[in-house]
Amino acid sequence: MNESSSNAPRSGKPFYWFWRGALLVLVLWLLTDLFVPRKHDIRQFDPAEVARLETAMWRSYYDKNPVLLLWQLAGGLRQQFHAPFWRSFGLAFQATRAAFTFKKGHSDADYQQALPILVDYYRSIQALSSVQFDIQRVSSLELDWWIVHRQRDRYSYADLANVLAKTSAALYNQPVARFTTYAHLRANAMKLCDEAGQLPNGATDTDWQRIRQALNQAWGNLHEVVQPASPNT
Repeated sequence: MNESSSNAPRSGKPFYWFWRGALLVLVLWLLTDLFVPRKHDIRQFDPAEVARLETAMWRSYYDKNPVLLLWQLAGGLRQQFHAPFWRSFGLAFQATRAAFTFKKGHSDADYQQALPILVDYYRSIQALSSVQFDIQRVSSLELDWWIVHRQRDRYSYADLANVLAKTSAALYNQPVARFTTYAHLRANAMKLCDEAGQLPNGATDTDWQRIRQALNQAWGNLHEVVQPASPNT
């Protein structure tokens, strides 16, 4: 009886080594993703894909689907800033935390509580970027356009476009005037989204198509503006 048992094949052994190996690969991937320094040119991105993801994020926000929103935001960060897979979720969490801290606010003093989180977020973006920028300035301008967009009784969409242009200029280290068209196009996309969100039945599929088209134009223009100059120009 004992001899028969000792000679019986251990059918579970291959699975044990498979899962152990898979776990090791996952841990190595996770550690490499999170801690190995990586630098990318944040001027290089797919504008159509960024526009698609931003449209999807806005739609998830209005549909009150935070899990899907976080997943889409991480995808957007991988597209726009070349964030590695696992690191993109950490960045998405930082951005979401800043947004919800801001959302709870009711005054300028309240809104400023989101600034340290935005600074940490943009410091993480800087760690991925071969393009250097002023982290504090970009973070402050990011918060400024959030405030302008929220306080529509005090500011116009022209004001929003103005601060959006300043934010992008600071991020990409270029003159503000170069981002005027992009900023107006993106502010217009936000206006379309705001107006559709106020409809009795919410935004329709047609509304979302119009918003995506506006964002396609905006991100396409931004991509064109930020490309490094050709040596022959």
